[in-house]
Amino acid sequence: MRLLCATALACIAVSLAVTAAAAAPATSTAEHCALLRKHGQRTEAQACFESLARQAGSAYLRAEGDWGLGRYEDANREFRAALAAAPASVPYRIRWGLLLHERFNDRDAEDLLKEALERDPKSAGAMLGLALVSADGFDDGAIEWAMKALALEPKLTQAHELLASLALEDSQPQAAAAEADAALGISADALDAMAVHAAIELLADRPPDMWLERISAVNRAYGEGYALIAHQLIINMRYEEGVQYYRKAVAADAKLWSARSELGINLMRLGADTEARHELESCYQAGYRNDATVNSLRLLDSYQNFVTYRDPAVILKLHKKEAELLRPYFDAEIRRDLAAYEIKYAMKLPGPVQLEVYPDHEDFAVRTLGMPGLGALGVTFGTVVAMDSPSGRKPGEFHWASTLRHEMSHVFILTATRHRVPRWFTEGLAVHEETQANPEWGDPMTPEIVAALRDKKLLPVADLDRGFVRPSYAGQVIVSYFEAGRICDYIQIRWGADKLLELVHAYAERKPTPVAIESVLGMKPEAFDEAFRGWLDTQVGKTVAAFDDWHKRLAALNEAAKRKDFAAVIRDGAAVIDAYPDYVYAANAYELLAAAQLERGDRAAARAVLQRYQAAGGRNPQTLKQLAQLEESLGDPQAAAATLDRINYIDPAYDEDLHRHLGRLWLAQKNFPGAIREFGAVLALHPLDAASAQYDLAQAYLASGDRDKAEDAVLAALEAAPGYRPAQKLLLQLKGQ
Repeated sequence: MRLLCATALACIAVSLAVTAAAAAPATSTAEHCALLRKHGQRTEAQACFESLARQAGSAYLRAEGDWGLGRYEDANREFRAALAAAPASVPYRIRWGLLLHERFNDRDAEDLLKEALERDPKSAGAMLGLALVSADGFDDGAIEWAMKALALEPKLTQAHELLASLALEDSQPQAAAAEADAALGISADALDAMAVHAAIELLADRPPDMWLERISAVNRAYGEGYALIAHQLIINMRYEEGVQYYRKAVAADAKLWSARSELGINLMRLGADTEARHELESCYQAGYRNDATVNSLRLLDSYQNFVTYRDPAVILKLHKKEAELLRPYFDAEIRRDLAAYEIKYAMKLPGPVQLEVYPDHEDFAVRTLGMPGLGALGVTFGTVVAMDSPSGRKPGEFHWASTLRHEMSHVFILTATRHRVPRWFTEGLAVHEETQANPEWGDPMTPEIVAALRDKKLLPVADLDRGFVRPSYAGQVIVSYFEAGRICDYIQIRWGADKLLELVHAYAERKPTPVAIESVLGMKPEAFDEAFRGWLDTQVGKTVAAFDDWHKRLAALNEAAKRKDFAAVIRDGAAVIDAYPDYVYAANAYELLAAAQLERGDRAAARAVLQRYQAAGGRNPQTLKQLAQLEESLGDPQAAAATLDRINYIDPAYDEDLHRHLGRLWLAQKNFPGAIREFGAVLALHPLDAASAQYDLAQAYLASGDRDKAEDAVLAALEAAPGYRPAQKLLLQLKGQ
């Protein structure tokens, strides 16, 4: 959770003190205790909270006291009793909701805060509470709630501090500074406002000392300030610096468990698993057991099930159950990416890249907790890359090699800029690089993207980061990936690839996007936006214009296919494809048309349609396998082998027979390394007929000239089946008999 005040106890205390006084005597004492803690007077604050906890006549005050003392279950019970005694109380609901928010129960917290707002629609405290809950999920509603709270109470310090932090997350340092100054204008000890100012300085590579000294003058042990700074650094992908500031946070306050948990999580992201475990276990033993802490510890436990392959260039972590199968594919691809990017970006990485591949998507998801705007497939933390395994997804849902290419672009760009790059550009360049590796890679344009284009929802380039960090509508993150990628496509097409590299250098020099665009491309950002959108319209304008009609025509095509009206499907299918060529998803026109053509016996036409499907980025393994069968039956085994190999980049574990057949095709085409890899994949899938798989591998080794490995494989075949005649004959051949 965000650290925007000393604890959630301090949040909204001022605005509630007077209101709650009518419901419980001496409520200002709760505010007084919080202020003592905020100013670093821990002993006095402890005594103050203990006094509250002993209040015999007020469950509410006892709840505040228990909360301040860290007795959360007792506080929860007392809040329940307080509300039972005063069921109409708005302040009690707000305070109880904030306790639940602090203790990882945002669902019930939100319910209580909304109940408070229903009873008092002008409760600034409830609105601010909802803003805090929303902010943790990078929800655009956080800003709206905070603004509503300020409209009712303009001097609500915590609302200004929250808006300052949110603005900085959105890469708006000037707006963040203005909100922080507004908070300081109301309260000279607005510590989080000072921390935001310090973060602004650090993000601009200026010393934050003045602001840190101001924080220290109020409270030397204010670890929350360092944690807020760390959070902003992490959001801006400056992970090592973020870890340094989380260290400062726990050094200032050893019991600031939220910061210690984040320290552990981010140490994991940097590959420091041993230290990460120590920090996370400390949190767990202290009772700080939010989902991120618990799940991260479970993930660390699961590492015993992984195999690590290490050399000076690559550290590859694969799950034991699929390591033998995946290693040849992932190892070859990551090295291809390394070589390509070293040439393209004219640089070498300072050390090895660590790639972690997770067959359980939930394990991978743990790696992305608390990060905004991330795709669901891969994530990069400096030189550590984590991603889904093909087996963690339904076959055809994603292209692992394209995802790896994307993440490896981040590794180089983050290194080249020392992590001083806006999110939109590093994501856009990574999307662009996917299709530079292969035009069939990358994600085809989805219907939600087309709808956003139709509704003119693209953001100006200067504000594009916001679409990743704080989306304002469902699907905006995906739309922002698309827009950023197409911007990079446009720059390369109009100005050349060198301009993309110049932008990398401009961001390394800390130039903001408007300055970088103008200095590198010679255009004001507003003019660039207009030119880009004009170009984009030439690329996808017809699809956007026909989108609503296309929906109807595709539905009609599916209905015709269900009726087995193949003539109608053949008549209308091509036009539906042409209206939206990128649509290769469920119930697409390519597959419907190919099926109808096969029903009519026109294999050549079906092949042509499925080749278009493949070129457009279609990834259904069964459909691609059908295409390979058509290509081979029509006398083109080279095309069939290439199509089958494409399935390996979608899901190498999809089909044992596919690997066997591809190996034999490649053996016939004298692609011996490819044949060896495919027969090895068959063995990695633990086939029932191990003898023939070993025999195939022996043949491939022999054809490649490696007689020793051929003999090893044929002996393994005979070990599996001593009477296997083909292996016996091959062994005799190898022995020269």
